[in-house]
Amino acid sequence: MARKKQQIAVIGAGLMGHGIALTLARAGQYVAITDPFAEARASVSDRIRASMEALGDSEEVIAKSLKMIEIFNSTAGAVKDADVVFEAAPEKMDLKRAIFAEVEAHAPEGCILASNTSVMPITEIMAELRLKDRAIGTHWWNPPHMIPLVEVVKTEWTHADVATDMMELLEDAGKTPVMVEKDVPGFIGNRLQHALWREAVSLVENGFCDAEAVDTVIKSSFGRRLAVLGPLENADLVGTDLTLDIHANVLHDLESRKGPSPYLEQLVEDGRLGMKSGEGFRKWTDQEADDVRGRVARHLKRLDGILLD
Repeated sequence: MARKKQQIAVIGAGLMGHGIALTLARAGQYVAITDPFAEARASVSDRIRASMEALGDSEEVIAKSLKMIEIFNSTAGAVKDADVVFEAAPEKMDLKRAIFAEVEAHAPEGCILASNTSVMPITEIMAELRLKDRAIGTHWWNPPHMIPLVEVVKTEWTHADVATDMMELLEDAGKTPVMVEKDVPGFIGNRLQHALWREAVSLVENGFCDAEAVDTVIKSSFGRRLAVLGPLENADLVGTDLTLDIHANVLHDLESRKGPSPYLEQLVEDGRLGMKSGEGFRKWTDQEADDVRGRVARHLKRLDGILLD
């Protein structure tokens, strides 16, 4: 088990950073959080409180967790005594590399350096570090305080003890970490998710159905069992022989283009950016968009309650 009251630094106080900070503080770790924007630093405590209230935490738990979090005005101050540093900056390579250069200049040599990214190669982010064996990737899913999974991504340099310590820290915080043994674009989750999305876009693009039909099929069939039955479990359940027969008949016809869909590119070019613009694959009113967001939040909260029982 991970030891309590470690010093954890979180670089970035936005959506991901505040969720990472509250998760670790709830687990009994000290958290030093910083952000280059004064507004983000000024509002992070209120946002952490709001997120914990949405989770149903008591005032006692919220107050105790907030006492474990200290806000710093600089990266140097936040990391100076750190055992572990989580970078949670926007998905920009130059920015992340610059942050780690600053972190390495001020953090203790023995601390673990972790980058939170959903698709960017950890190897490239960490390539210019002086001590590369302490670097690792951690892909927290959004919202990080509600989704159990964290993908822990090794590079070719990552020391085995660093990977083990990170897994233990995350497990102790109530997360479900999985080890990605080799740094690969998209890691595990996004490779699987976007393979599905590629075929979903292709079905609409080629006129086989509309977007609503795609979403309905997934939500009303195999989507219902995905939370308790993974695809390879399912393959073993029905039999690898049946799985082979199905693949022999359908895989040759699935979308296999290497780049983005021209249909998706046209949506973006036309300004049809989804809920934020009122139309993407489907048309959305503000109320419909809010209803979807609320439905997702209620579903995640319900699942979190089930997991905690």
